Amino acid sequence: MGHPARYRKGEENRQGGIIMALFNVPTLSAERVKKMAADMAIDQALKYLDRDPENNLSRILDFAQKIALDQGQKENIEALRTRMMGDEKIMAQIKRLCNNPRMLKNFIQTWVVNAMLLGGPRRNALAKKLGIKIPSLILVDPTSACNLRCSGCWAGEYQQTDQLEPELLDRIFNEAKELGIYWIVFSGGEPFAYPQLIDVVSRHQDLGFMAYTNGTLITEEVADQLAQVANLSPAFSLEGWQEQTDARRGQGVFQQVMAAMDRLCARGVYFGASLTVTRDNIEIVYSDDFMDFLVDKGVTYVWTFHYLPIGRDPDLSLMITPQKRAWLVDRVAEIRATKPILVADFWNDGHFTGGCIAGGRMYFHINAAGMVEPCAFVHFATDNIRNRSLKQILASPLFKAYQKRQPFNDTHYAPCPIIDAPSSLRDIVAETGAKPTHDGAGDVLHGAQAAFLDRRSEEWLDLAEKLERRHFTPEPKRISG
Repeated sequence: MGHPARYRKGEENRQGGIIMALFNVPTLSAERVKKMAADMAIDQALKYLDRDPENNLSRILDFAQKIALDQGQKENIEALRTRMMGDEKIMAQIKRLCNNPRMLKNFIQTWVVNAMLLGGPRRNALAKKLGIKIPSLILVDPTSACNLRCSGCWAGEYQQTDQLEPELLDRIFNEAKELGIYWIVFSGGEPFAYPQLIDVVSRHQDLGFMAYTNGTLITEEVADQLAQVANLSPAFSLEGWQEQTDARRGQGVFQQVMAAMDRLCARGVYFGASLTVTRDNIEIVYSDDFMDFLVDKGVTYVWTFHYLPIGRDPDLSLMITPQKRAWLVDRVAEIRATKPILVADFWNDGHFTGGCIAGGRMYFHINAAGMVEPCAFVHFATDNIRNRSLKQILASPLFKAYQKRQPFNDTHYAPCPIIDAPSSLRDIVAETGAKPTHDGAGDVLHGAQAAFLDRRSEEWLDLAEKLERRHFTPEPKRISG
């Protein structure tokens, strides 16, 4: 018999040749052939991942790089490889992800195969044919009901009795797949207060789901269901340590979240954290101690949201100052370079996304009443998903008005129309006749709140332009002579 390692390498090369041949088969069922080839590649890469994560992670990244649609995607994958390979803490995270092989495979198939390999070309072709932009994800509120009453909640002024029927969610998700959209994010309300949530998710195993959650409803039973369905990742809302979290969310909430994290970690369910950053907690949530704590708890990604004066009892004093926002640019970069955790800072990450991602460009929001908003924080709408298809929504005058102004500023450090270009938001609403989706939503457009946002945007733009010059203006070439 031949040497086992030599045989395995030969078998991998043989399967790799089959896979690459399949990608080049010119048939009418090319999409199906590509999916079969991708499934083979993923199965091969995952087969030994738990045993040898460093080498096999590299194989997965190799495959993703080969099928990436453009040079930007290829460069991002290479940057990811550089950051991940050889880092012991990251390898420990990878091993933890291998605790639920089914979930690992599901999310690789969703992100790499469905969203990138199959969905990307479909979105591009349909966008060109229909003359619209097609996003890569949709934010959906199954229900506006919530078992907590957090101070300053961005969704706190929606009607608490609104919800989307399961049949309507099925329709939305099926239409999304037809457009090449394979990533759905739930918010609310509290998604786990929606009784049919897991049932709906289980009917769409070819989609990847994430849910922003307060974490208090993830019982042992729900944790078991999440481990079984293996395509839904919760992101737990936190404001920092127990003192900060309980002050906003209620006594005992922090400990309930910790218990829910432990349940999911024990079952190999992937989860993240969602941090609302305020003037009061910014240095806490971005501290080494807190980030290390999240890693130790099993958190694999962190979404950070700058507090916006939207929703329940807006408090302008909680907004982070322009100086602290500038500090975040360097602090987040430092965390990314030193911690084995993905951190996104939506308001400062415009250079990664080409500016604002909302308005149907990369995502949009369907609230629990069915009203379609450009963004989770832009609470204005012209259409309801109950009487419009996704194609019609994406071609709406509201989205067109939004997109023609993107990017909202010359510097991508100022991507947001609410706090970085408030005059643009006023123009969009006036041009399209969009209506507020709850009482008080229109306060950002006029009066004292609007005046404050105008002043704050001017202060930030001054700093943002300095950051742009510092980080993105090339130094003049020196001429030797």
